[in-house]
Amino acid sequence: MIINYNLCRYKKPSFHIKHINSKKAHNVRQGDLVRNILINGLNQTPLEKQKLEIVERKGLGHPDFICDAIMDQISVRLSKEYLEKIGAIMHHNADKSLLVAGEVETKFGGGTVKKPMLFIFGDRATFEAEGITIPVKKISVQTAKKWFKENLRFVDPEKHMRYQVELKPGSQELSDIFKRKGKLLGANDTSAAVGYAPMTRTEQTVLKTEKYVNSREFKKKFPESGEDVKVMGLRRGNELNLTVCMAFVDRFVENEKDYFRKKEEILEEMRRFVGENMDFEKVTVDLNTLDVQGRGVDGVYLSVLGTSADGADSGQVGRGNRVNGVITLNRPVGSEAAAGKNPVSHVGKIYNLLTHRIASQVYEKVPGIEEVYIWLLSQIGRPVDQPAIAAAQTVMKPGTSLEDIRKDIWEVIDFELENIEKFCDDLAHGRIDIC
Repeated sequence: MIINYNLCRYKKPSFHIKHINSKKAHNVRQGDLVRNILINGLNQTPLEKQKLEIVERKGLGHPDFICDAIMDQISVRLSKEYLEKIGAIMHHNADKSLLVAGEVETKFGGGTVKKPMLFIFGDRATFEAEGITIPVKKISVQTAKKWFKENLRFVDPEKHMRYQVELKPGSQELSDIFKRKGKLLGANDTSAAVGYAPMTRTEQTVLKTEKYVNSREFKKKFPESGEDVKVMGLRRGNELNLTVCMAFVDRFVENEKDYFRKKEEILEEMRRFVGENMDFEKVTVDLNTLDVQGRGVDGVYLSVLGTSADGADSGQVGRGNRVNGVITLNRPVGSEAAAGKNPVSHVGKIYNLLTHRIASQVYEKVPGIEEVYIWLLSQIGRPVDQPAIAAAQTVMKPGTSLEDIRKDIWEVIDFELENIEKFCDDLAHGRIDIC
């Protein structure tokens, strides 16, 4: 038996259960609105109890992270500008970018930048509305410069960067969505997203380890550690291995011997942090495993500016972390990049983040759940609070029944969709991290 909740919005909703077969679903309609919520069980072993888990995080100075972070900040800046000048957020999808690597010569004691990096901004934005001009290009470049200055210690946004703005006006039909009446805008795409809760120990460890080594505290103690950090976690049973790649800033490294001495110090500090903060039977940590002694600068991971984008690796939006901060191979994921999309009509952003929020709320507020996955599917043009389907899949704890908590799950999902306007406002003002 599948139970389908197709309900409209009320402060105290009544619940209608329809028995359906797999071939035909029947809607239950109240008033003018229909909200489709489907809740069912999931017959699988929770990820925390599976024998294999792989999790990755790309850190602050990784080229892909840089693209995601900057383009989303551009969306936030544009949203604020539209609200201030026009009174409403206008059409924009600043979700395409390319960070083209520069060219450097690394050297013990400090190398040189031979060619600056290039940041290309792409896709669509509103340049004019109601006779008011919005300086989209200026805002984009200013936002990027501000981000580099605040987040990467050794990148001079004037000297080490070039900028190319390729944002253009949007299509008439998608732009018109923002002129239509209604409390909430219609979705500007037919798209699906999925979020989950809780995060496993491995996911949390990978996330916290990167955040720690890129913290101000860590950089003050180890200034040679660059911001370009990638952490790969492999859990087998109750044993965890972390492989960390970290760009060393060459000006703080005197020679090859000094590099390997400082590398060992950093490695020991990471091992201490993981060992004291995470509960695994065994934890191993490896750092910069491509290094080979005796090969000088060719055998060690050096950078001039603390990011591989200075001369080795380019970046793109959508290749970085998922919206909860990690890349996990064991979980279902959507295909949308959230960074830079507008926060009021683009479900590729809204639903990507909202599914994780709903999953967390369900897990925290409803007893008996070991793991939960939330799915949202939009239909283009349909209000964003009325997805084509909102579905919850739950893995129950032993001895508990989904039937006992089905109503509670429905109430959480319905509440979050009912309050999506506040959620979108938080996105628009940058109150929710996306990478």
